[in-house]
Amino acid sequence: MGVQLMSGKFYSCKENGTRVNVTVAANKTICEAKNLTWFNPKINFDNVLNAYLALFQVATFKGWIDIMNAAIDSTNIDQQPESEVNIFMYLYFVLFIIFGSFFTLNLFIGVIIDNFNEQKRKAGGSLEMFMTEDQKKYYNAMKKMGSKKPAKAIPRPQFKLQAVVFDLTTNKKFDMAIMIFICLNMSVMAMDHYNPTPLFDTILERLNIFFIAIFTAECVLKIFALRMYYFKEPWNVFDFVVVTLSILGIVLKDLIAKYFVSPTLLRVVRVVKVGRVLRLVKGARGIRTLLFALAMSLPALFNICLLLFLVMFIYAIFGMSFFMNVRHQGGVDENFNFETFGQSMILLFQMSTSAGWDGVLAAIMEEDECDKPSLAAGQDECSNGNTGNCGSRNIAVAYLVSYLIISFLIIINMYIAVILENYSQATEDVQEGLTDDDYDMYYEIWQNFDPDGSQFIRYSALSTFLDTLEEPLQIPKPNKYKIISMDIPICENDLVFCVDILDALTKDFFARKGHQIEETAELEVVVPKEREGYKPISSTFYRQREIYAARVIQTAWRRYKGRIGEPCQQQTAVVVESDGHMTKNGHKVVIHSRSPSVTSRSTDV
Repeated sequence: MGVQLMSGKFYSCKENGTRVNVTVAANKTICEAKNLTWFNPKINFDNVLNAYLALFQVATFKGWIDIMNAAIDSTNIDQQPESEVNIFMYLYFVLFIIFGSFFTLNLFIGVIIDNFNEQKRKAGGSLEMFMTEDQKKYYNAMKKMGSKKPAKAIPRPQFKLQAVVFDLTTNKKFDMAIMIFICLNMSVMAMDHYNPTPLFDTILERLNIFFIAIFTAECVLKIFALRMYYFKEPWNVFDFVVVTLSILGIVLKDLIAKYFVSPTLLRVVRVVKVGRVLRLVKGARGIRTLLFALAMSLPALFNICLLLFLVMFIYAIFGMSFFMNVRHQGGVDENFNFETFGQSMILLFQMSTSAGWDGVLAAIMEEDECDKPSLAAGQDECSNGNTGNCGSRNIAVAYLVSYLIISFLIIINMYIAVILENYSQATEDVQEGLTDDDYDMYYEIWQNFDPDGSQFIRYSALSTFLDTLEEPLQIPKPNKYKIISMDIPICENDLVFCVDILDALTKDFFARKGHQIEETAELEVVVPKEREGYKPISSTFYRQREIYAARVIQTAWRRYKGRIGEPCQQQTAVVVESDGHMTKNGHKVVIHSRSPSVTSRSTDV
């Protein structure tokens, strides 16, 4: 349609590069008779290939205003254009932008995202392909469980003053206060501007010293309370470096700024720590979801960056081979060109966002207004003669269009695909599943019950532990019968394993959400439970059955003794304790379970 409407109509009469008025030269014949230039722009609709290139510029919104103006001013073949004489051509470009750019390019993005997700599902293995939706949610939760484990808690100091400081620095309110000071410090730094008054500069400097004193005090208190454990936390090491450089920056301001990174820049990076405390603010759930989606996307985004770098590397080599000597004009100048590898990479990075590619195309496709290559005397090649500074229209179009399709339309949109997928997953986890914050909360509270990091706690402490947890994993007291129904394995010495408890809590959470999980052997492989000392001998459900069976036997034995007339020996009374053990005269006795899942448990008599 564009060829039919605008073929041969973009010509215009120009004098010194400026289009003359229609009253001066109304057509080609008059223009040439007056020794003026009858000029046809490089981007036109003279044939189908040229029309494709013109519409590609319109679709990417680069240089499309000039193309549309030329179409609106067009009259007939060999006739001088007039200003807005053909306003109906507005409709052509508006319709193409709506259907060719807004719809088609977005469908292009949609296809990329859909295929990306499809490949991701295939890469996930055959296991996930045959799962129900509920099993997929449980499977994802188990993968999160498998990526975490409890850490050994920092022991509380014995020295009284050190213990008080320890309680202060490990309190969540202390972290909140430090985050407030960080935000205030960022606000003060944002007030700096060019050419401040002496009074304003003095105030900012003193406020800066005040904040450095606050962060130094935080660092000293934490080192005093945490001892060598302070340097095992990466954020603490970062704080120590920032505080040290900040203090040195006051004393050796000019030297630090000249030979090292400015402490001001490092203090800006400290604002990232605010993200750590957002988990403590219940109203910041949406921000945490965005940050979590970004964190999940980083590995995939890094891989996409490597792919983009590989494409840019290849095209930079081709660009140097084809367009190293092109004349500086349009989008090619002394900074952005193909003369060196570094400059080629910078120019290609600029065009990967489609910025200024139309100007670069105009420069590298110039074949007329340039110096043609010439041979030196007696030479067969141009290497010793004038290489010229002309471009190549066909090579330039194929080179730039292919690069834009690969980089701008495919690779760059992969970033969108990754972020959308991870944001969708993070939002679904917040609404329907368990997040990493919930598992972090679980292991933080676990440290209080298992300070040695053994990954086991006593069965007798299970009820209190479940009551101490926060929502959505919390099971408040009274929770005796809930613990029984959860059927949590019990190991030797009456210990329960942290992963078993978390697995049971995860199943209970999905059950409360209405998602019944059908267990399979394959799902259990996701969270390996091989650990020294992990030998399940019973469970909370079987423990209750054992207690009930012991009471039934005890009652039957007493009735039997009563029928045959033998008095019960009070001195050998058998009592069933709350933890499931039976005692005889205050001593634990041996209980043998006939359950195939429970082995005999020997204890001290």
